[in-house]
This record gives sequence, structure tokens and C-alpha cells, in this order.
Amino acid sequence: MKKRAVISVSDKSGVVDFARELAKLDYEIVSTGGTFKTIKQADIPVTYVSDITGFPEILDGRVKTLHPKIHGGILAMRTPDHLAQLEENNIVPIDIVVVNLYPFRETIAKTDCTLEDAIENIDIGGPCMVRAAAKNHKYVTIVINPQRYGEIIDKLKQGGIDYQTRLELAAEAYTHTAEYDTAISKYLRAKTDK
Repeated sequence: MKKRAVISVSDKSGVVDFARELAKLDYEIVSTGGTFKTIKQADIPVTYVSDITGFPEILDGRVKTLHPKIHGGILAMRTPDHLAQLEENNIVPIDIVVVNLYPFRETIAKTDCTLEDAIENIDIGGPCMVRAAAKNHKYVTIVINPQRYGEIIDKLKQGGIDYQTRLELAAEAYTHTAEYDTAISKYLRAKTDK
């Protein structure tokens, strides 16, 4: 059975080469918005997330991946019960999640940043996927840092991602989302403190 990777990144550094290597390793790549366009323009086979969910991106892109066909695929343990539920609901397991979040800190660092600009750069679906994949690290590899792409490909070519690496990546992922939420909290508190 073909393995599946979801790629949805704001920082597109190295993503084309990474996706190309995943495709060579027979991964089906699922992607969203700008990442989908970047991968497709490089002539790498990629499936648009809406073709998986059967639901369009809506609300100016605020809702793309928040769907059971994505989160079920990420959160499913590879137990007979969970796999049977996936099959019943026509959900394919997701093996790798590659996400980095909207550039909130970079946005608020701009001198002309408005509160509305800041709010639009609060990622919702990204952190949900990151946290889901990190929770299910026993089965799913979460990659939030483009500098890890080469290491991940090397390990896949050598037979797969070992548990210790998946655990390390999960810890890195939770640090990433915690720091992201802290930056949002500090920014919003500064707007309310008089």
C-alpha cells in the first residue's frame, strides 16, 4: 500500500526537493494552497487536499485541513480496530506530516502590522495537524523544520524512521507549537494591557 504524506508549509525552503524525494520513495503527497502550487509547478505528483476531503477550502483559506479524512488519517493507531474504522470511513492513513506555521512572529515584527494582519497570521489548521501527528508519533512522523528534510529522506532510504527519531521530532513539534502560542498570547496581552 502506498504511503501518504501531507505537506503544508509557509516556509517553502527545500520543500520541492523534499517532495521530489518522497515521490521517488512512492509516497502519495497531499497538499494545500500555495504548497500544492509550488509542488505541482515542479512537476511532482501531488493531490489537492480538497480532492481527499471532498470539501473545498473555505473562508479565505481558514478551513482546509480541519476534516476527519485528514485528522483521522493522522490520529489513527495502526491497530486492527482503528484500521477497520478507517476502512469503514474511506480514510487513508497518513504516515508523514510536514507543516510549518503561518509567519506570525515575522508579521508582528513589521512596523506597519495591524491587529487584523496579526490575526490573519494565526495558524489554526497547521498547529492541529502538528499536534495530532506528534501525539501519534508511534506511527506518524512530524516534520516542522526544513533543516530536517535531508535527514528524514536519508532515514527513509535506509529503511524507515526509527521510533527514537519520531519521538524527538514530536518533542520538537510541541516546542514549536508552544512557542507559537506564547508569541500570540504575548502579542494579544500587549494589546490589552494599559
